[in-house]
Amino acid sequence: MTSMSPKILISACLLGRPVRYDGRGKPLHDPLIERWKTEDRLVGFCPEQAGGLPTPRPPAEIEGGMNGDDVLAGRARVLEVTGGDVTAEFIEGGRQTVAFARAQDCRFALLIDGSPSCGSGFIYDGSFSGTRHPGFGVTAALMRQAGIEVFSNQQLDRLAARVDCTA
Repeated sequence: MTSMSPKILISACLLGRPVRYDGRGKPLHDPLIERWKTEDRLVGFCPEQAGGLPTPRPPAEIEGGMNGDDVLAGRARVLEVTGGDVTAEFIEGGRQTVAFARAQDCRFALLIDGSPSCGSGFIYDGSFSGTRHPGFGVTAALMRQAGIEVFSNQQLDRLAARVDCTA
């Protein structure tokens, strides 16, 4: 690896860190992840913890079938299954993630899909029924606004193509 190889911010749970709402990790086992680890390209971060939320914590979803852009525009909230409003924590966590990614010179982000923070291909619709819809979480939306390319854990090959062409 040269010093010019791009860094990748990765959802900490995908590295197996026990930071998810249920207190678990969700490690992503793939040869590309192992290669990027050995090349020291991966920088783990959890937006929800950075925003001040505890682990474990109640599950949260963006209300009304909306997405992270709607939350940032004030059109939707992030609510816990208990009814608690954690919108401010999710926005703060997203801002902290963008600042951290910039400080680490990450041009790419590999985020776990489905999360109201990190989802980039799909998120849940706010009904807590397991219903998915296409959309971005709050952190993914902020990363995109900041010009950081966002990929889901389902898009490793696409990310690899981008990383390798910029190395």
